[in-house]
Amino acid sequence: MGDQPIWITFIVTFVIMIVLLTSMAYTTWYERKVLARFQDRIGPTRTGPAGLLQPLADAVKLMGKEDLIPEAADRKVFYFAPMITFITAILAAAVIPWGGTIELFGQSVNLYPTDLNVGALFILATGSIGVYGIILGGWSSGNRYSLLGAIRSAAQVISYELILGFSLVGIFIITGTMSLKEIMFRQHETISFGPFEIANWFVLSQPLAFVLFVIAAVAETNRAPFDLPEAESELVAGFMTEYSAMRFALYFLGEYISMIIMSLFASTLFLGGTSGPGADTYWPLGIMWLVLKAIAFLFFYIWLRATLPRFRFDQLMGLAWKVLLPLAILNIALTAFFRLIGNGQVF
Repeated sequence: MGDQPIWITFIVTFVIMIVLLTSMAYTTWYERKVLARFQDRIGPTRTGPAGLLQPLADAVKLMGKEDLIPEAADRKVFYFAPMITFITAILAAAVIPWGGTIELFGQSVNLYPTDLNVGALFILATGSIGVYGIILGGWSSGNRYSLLGAIRSAAQVISYELILGFSLVGIFIITGTMSLKEIMFRQHETISFGPFEIANWFVLSQPLAFVLFVIAAVAETNRAPFDLPEAESELVAGFMTEYSAMRFALYFLGEYISMIIMSLFASTLFLGGTSGPGADTYWPLGIMWLVLKAIAFLFFYIWLRATLPRFRFDQLMGLAWKVLLPLAILNIALTAFFRLIGNGQVF
């Protein structure tokens, strides 16, 4: 990480947190609007112009609701479990790069809170820890539906976290680093394709890994068609059945922040991050390109929810272990083989 005063790092982190929390609120509005269009409806319109104040109305409603704790619940664990999911979701934003180092008001400013040399693993780790909030919340509720949802979530995350990690190994082999900033700037380079030069986005050299990543990311964030831990038609609301008011809102916040982080993660790893026309000469354009790519990825999340039915749990597990895992290992083997050829170590 480039040297800069701690107060600048604090300001950058504070701005990113404000943007992230605001984006989370309006992701719910965006999802409602997109789903409405898919279903030939209008979506929120009455709360502010085009329904833009709907997230604020939802927040006020949730803060005003009665906070209920079941009599059979383990009160301490029940109280703190949603915070684990919420806090770990936010922590992942610490390693997302929004650009390089710029000059602003005579100061060098890093457009990222920190640059860990294992940044990609840090995001995977925060996602793994976040599931503890789901497991503890479901177990502490004293409700069988909640416990079943928590068990489903544990099995699902264990299975798809493996696919998510394996899908990134090809990129690590190509770049020789796990730093998200270094991976992103490697994609700012161009490669020759006949008479043309195109951006070296890893979605072009790792298409299978990208498909595996997308499927695993949807499952990792418990989104349809992989929303088995909640499964309203089977488990009422799964691990969240007994939660209300702001503790329910914390789970809600954690899920949508995780969606945004996964969208930024995918954009950084496979879609060039801040790479785009004019981004290398004018840094705000780089941030704009990253945001647009993340919005497109979020649209894909919502598109899946609008069009695909929920999987059965045995289908979910079978897909991970029988289909996706062998494909992920095959992608790693092929990437390593072609990397050895490129280094002149084969034939």
